[in-house]
Amino acid sequence: MNSLRIQPAATRRTTARLAVWLHIVAVAAALGAVEPYLPTNAVDSVALLPPPPSIEREEQAADLAAVRAGFKAVSEQERWRAERDAALVPERFAPAIGEWFVMERLPKTAHLLERAKLCARAPVARAKEHWKRPRPYELDARLRFGGKPESTYSYPSGHSTVGTIQALVLAELFPDRREAILAIGRRIGWDRVRTGKHFPSDVYAGRTLGQAIFRALQANPEFQRDLDAAKAEVATAREPASATSR
Repeated sequence: MNSLRIQPAATRRTTARLAVWLHIVAVAAALGAVEPYLPTNAVDSVALLPPPPSIEREEQAADLAAVRAGFKAVSEQERWRAERDAALVPERFAPAIGEWFVMERLPKTAHLLERAKLCARAPVARAKEHWKRPRPYELDARLRFGGKPESTYSYPSGHSTVGTIQALVLAELFPDRREAILAIGRRIGWDRVRTGKHFPSDVYAGRTLGQAIFRALQANPEFQRDLDAAKAEVATAREPASATSR
């Protein structure tokens, strides 16, 4: 079985949206516009986060048992869905916001989210390299799922970190959809447990780190300027979408 055989129409839509998103990022990068809002040392992830459970300790065994339970609790189709959705495109939040939430229609919002997302890269990489925690499937081969093995260490989860940042930024843009948006942000991290890529403690650490990065973003004038621009863009785009819905 492979991902192309499961919900092919949804897969094609996701692939098309990913292509558009990558095009937006590539164009902005060519213009020199996509840079993180924060310096690489703005959030000290090693000082912020507790060490992950040691491989010799009981809590590590409990962490691995939780991955096995989460992996077993879902169908293979659900795991393929989670694998497909691992691309951290903002449209993943469309179920909470509306089908009209497509990045090619919202360039200022896309710019805001991409720059915020890049703020996770350095602190996540620093923590991963510091603790060098193996992935769950490296400890239990039965948890291996999907394509190529990950090229980085397990702790903290980068997907959980970025999903948290994206969710918190979008909750600022759509306060009336806040709870549904935050729920998707949490699921982004937990899907990585269900596919054997991360331990629960990796996901929780990613949420903590994502919240810390978002707090730093809130104190950044450039971020606030772009957030205001995105709010105006969203308000303009949302009016015809609401009228069509009515």
